[in-house]
Amino acid sequence: MNITIKEIADIANVSTATVSLVLNNKPGVGQDTRQRILKITQMLKEERYKQQALTQIAKGSIRFLKIVKHGQVLNRDHDTFVSRYIDGMEQEARQNAYKLEINTFTTSDIHEIIPYIKDSDVDGIIILGTELNRQDFKAFQEIDIPLGFIDTRFEDKRFDFVDMDNIQGAFQVVNHFVEHNHHKIGFINSPVELRNFEFRHLGFQAALSRSNIPYNRQYVFSVNATFDGAYHDMLHILKKGTELPTALFSANDLIAYACIKAFKEVGVKIPEDVSIIGFDDLPMSSMMDPPLTTMKVSQRQMGQMAIQLLIGRINRTLKAPTIKVNIGGQLICRNSVKTL
Repeated sequence: MNITIKEIADIANVSTATVSLVLNNKPGVGQDTRQRILKITQMLKEERYKQQALTQIAKGSIRFLKIVKHGQVLNRDHDTFVSRYIDGMEQEARQNAYKLEINTFTTSDIHEIIPYIKDSDVDGIIILGTELNRQDFKAFQEIDIPLGFIDTRFEDKRFDFVDMDNIQGAFQVVNHFVEHNHHKIGFINSPVELRNFEFRHLGFQAALSRSNIPYNRQYVFSVNATFDGAYHDMLHILKKGTELPTALFSANDLIAYACIKAFKEVGVKIPEDVSIIGFDDLPMSSMMDPPLTTMKVSQRQMGQMAIQLLIGRINRTLKAPTIKVNIGGQLICRNSVKTL
């Protein structure tokens, strides 16, 4: 695949016209910019050469299957989030001489996908399990190809899982609130069936108990998982005059963004009136007003681990019946939490 002028321009943060001048050795471009463009061009050529060489010598192929059941979480607002998984998987696959293929299925009936998986001419498959529920896994038991799942976890299912440590993350969030003297702490959840949200809620309750803080159901709010849905749901809650806690743990960053918008609309200030912490550290979190404190887990590391486990299954070097990995994270402290 040839390198395009637009690719170079995007990385160098210059116009395509500027790149064209440099590549054609024309005047009109500063020396520093010229050298930067030439360096980026050479880097892209080397990377493209490596990719082409790998394609020719690849010992096999692995497929990453993104299954969108309802799209409340797997939508364009989370494309960056998913791309981090792909970056990690591509890197690990490349290092092990495997080619990574990427496919997306949108369906509410998992059984529709099974014939496609059975006919797959690949060595193994990693499935993005974000929107899958417990019942969905019955369909995958028919598959003979090595399978692994990422971004979900079910202890009783005989598959390999790589997920973020949601419970440990919830403990970090609650502990941070407690360290800032908050004792009225709430949780913003969603009725959508997501394993990660379930674990975060369980971790939230356990962390409150550890800190001897009562779990108050009045401080647990349920909103739609999409931005627009969460915004309208929270606005409705606020307009009823609902009492708010001093601190809120949002099930993810996107819901936090939507709720902050609703808070501002009714005059609730962040963090002066309510402190809030999210989960995911999406790129927008650092640009929010105020910048959002949030839990960050390395999706790249999760992607790498998923490939490592799958290759172990392909090569039959993994002896354990199943392996379930939780990747821990760190709290990124910004300006959305107030000390009382």
